[in-house]
Amino acid sequence: MTITPTAAALDATVVTVTGGRPLTGRIPVQGSKNIALHLYAAALLADAPVVLTGAPDIFDTAVCAQILAHTGAHVVADGGRFTVTPAPAAAVCPIIHPELGRRVRTTAVLAAAVLARTGRADFPYPGGDAFCPRLIDRHLEAMQAAGAEVTVDAVGIRARCGPRGVHAFTADMDTPYGPSLGATVTAMLLAARAPGTSLITHPSIEPEVTATAQFLAERGVGIHFDDHGLHVSGSGDLTGGDFTVPGDRIEAATMIMAAAATGGSIHLDGITAAAFPDGLTEALSAAGISLTDDSSGGVRAAPASPLQGVEVATGPHPALPTDTAPQLAAMLTQARGTSLIAERVYPRRDTHVEGLRAFGADIYSTGAVVGLRGPTRLHSATAAAADIRAVTALLIAALAADGISTIRGVYHLRRGYGHLLANLATLGADITTTSEDS
Repeated sequence: MTITPTAAALDATVVTVTGGRPLTGRIPVQGSKNIALHLYAAALLADAPVVLTGAPDIFDTAVCAQILAHTGAHVVADGGRFTVTPAPAAAVCPIIHPELGRRVRTTAVLAAAVLARTGRADFPYPGGDAFCPRLIDRHLEAMQAAGAEVTVDAVGIRARCGPRGVHAFTADMDTPYGPSLGATVTAMLLAARAPGTSLITHPSIEPEVTATAQFLAERGVGIHFDDHGLHVSGSGDLTGGDFTVPGDRIEAATMIMAAAATGGSIHLDGITAAAFPDGLTEALSAAGISLTDDSSGGVRAAPASPLQGVEVATGPHPALPTDTAPQLAAMLTQARGTSLIAERVYPRRDTHVEGLRAFGADIYSTGAVVGLRGPTRLHSATAAAADIRAVTALLIAALAADGISTIRGVYHLRRGYGHLLANLATLGADITTTSEDS
């Protein structure tokens, strides 16, 4: 089995950025990382081959391909096509690879698909970004509601159903921070193979959930939302077929913010203004950035001069996505006035603050709120972070800063962005990569 590069190996790669160049031009948007990771798990439920087009060329895709292969599926990931031929239920290995499973956040979702097919699943604790504690209690409660006996120890989690496998259930997805996105998908996957109709109350309505629901509906699962929640009527035979991964709204927002921070403008292919949540569109508009659909396809983002400070809060869809908050903070270092970004999805999200301060940003964190004042003339720095969006925020700061900066954390960039550095170079950024080992 091929194991993707380790964080230590890739973090020996240093990105060198000569800042101060406006980013302008036209680039494509990749398929959504977060949606694709959930669809990879959902593909395991099918009884015939599934082809996901627009799959992002990122490390998490490679890791998921290997996890699926470990269960017995035949997987080919090539050129944006992710083809899965699941193993027959009797031949499925009910174990999520213990090392690979610790590298992605959707481990419990992958385990739910295996549990739905086989009635058992062994899996490690999830990995992915660790900017704050991220619980999986709602995932485990959904498994228990579907009839599994769940045991937890220091190594990982074991889920076992009786001889009839999963059954219809009711499960609540609410948390103190709003509905759980991942657990909603976990519950959907369990319900998709359970005889009868299950009810998921307080479901998340994030695009990751609605895209997975559409995928399952096209495979023959009965799904509808109403005031009571999400109703899922399971099927014993899920068809295969093609499905397109929507454009990545987080990558698109990242590129828009990078361009705005440097005083540039950008045209993005593969996404429209309607794909951006209302909270994101409103935050960009308040800062002085307009989004306009282009008749040739795609969306154009043009910032006002100068940018303006904003007071915003992240939240469940359609609010401002939490995965854009660090990048937004980096952009707002170049905005006039005071900005406040309140985090309402996780207890806190501020792993980017110290790194931005190294560039000279006037930024602070108090509990769940990040505050900053601008505009600030950023200077070069050497910085690193250990999660995807925080590293990206530091990269935006380097692009806006005077002088030559170095950024470490390429492993995390490649977990979420397939061609971010190349796209930035296309837009005019002066970026090089070198290995400290060379």
